[in-house]
Order: sequence, then C-alpha cells, then structure tokens
Amino acid sequence: MTELEQEQEQQPQQAQNELVEFVEEEPVAPKRTDGLRVSDFLTGNILTRESIARQFPFMMFLVLLAVMYIGNHYRYDRLMRREQTLRQEVKNLRAESVTTAATLMQISRQSEVVKLVNQKNLGLEESTTPPKVIK
Repeated sequence: MTELEQEQEQQPQQAQNELVEFVEEEPVAPKRTDGLRVSDFLTGNILTRESIARQFPFMMFLVLLAVMYIGNHYRYDRLMRREQTLRQEVKNLRAESVTTAATLMQISRQSEVVKLVNQKNLGLEESTTPPKVIK
C-alpha cells in the first residue's frame, strides 16, 4: 500500500472516533423593532412610538397647512365663479345701456318730437322764427 492510501484509511477512523452532534434548530425570524409595519398603522400603535410622538407638533402644523390650502382653494373657486357672474352681468348691462342710448337718441330727434306731439294732439306747433339771445 502506498502512503496516500494509508492516510485515506486513517482519516475515516479518526472521524469515527470524534463524535459530532447535530442539533436541529428552528430558524427564528429576527424581530424588527425599528421598522414600521402595516399592522402598526392599522392598530394605531404607530402613534405610541417615541419618534412619532416627537414629530407630532410638526405633523399638526402640516395638517393645519393642508386645511388652509384646501380652504384657500375653495375660496378662490367661489371668487372666480362670482367674478364670472359679475362679468356676464356687466356685459348684459352694457348691451342694455347701448340699446337705451340708441332709443333715446332716436326719440329725441326734432322730427320724432314733432311726430309725437302731432300724434297726441297737444296743439303745439313748431316755431318758424329762430330764438333770440338775451343779453
């Protein structure tokens, strides 16, 4: 036998002399103490953490800003609707003003005044002499 073969025969004998005990352990999942879980949000436990409690005033400030932003948006929408209504009303009043001015111009012409006086039989006649200036 060669030396190599003798060494290979001795190794299993040495391994048999040493007793190795294998113990099967169930793997334990590490507990996460610093992470956030969905169940913490659902149960409300997230609010009891110290890091969240320290940030509570800042969170309330953000909530206040959000409420003010939403209120400002609604106010802006209401003002825009009011402005649009007023613009439409001004447009309608301007059209009515132009119509009324045109009607007044037509009625106040001398020829129209003479026609109206004759229709109503007021007994007035148009003057044929020009007016005199009083000094």
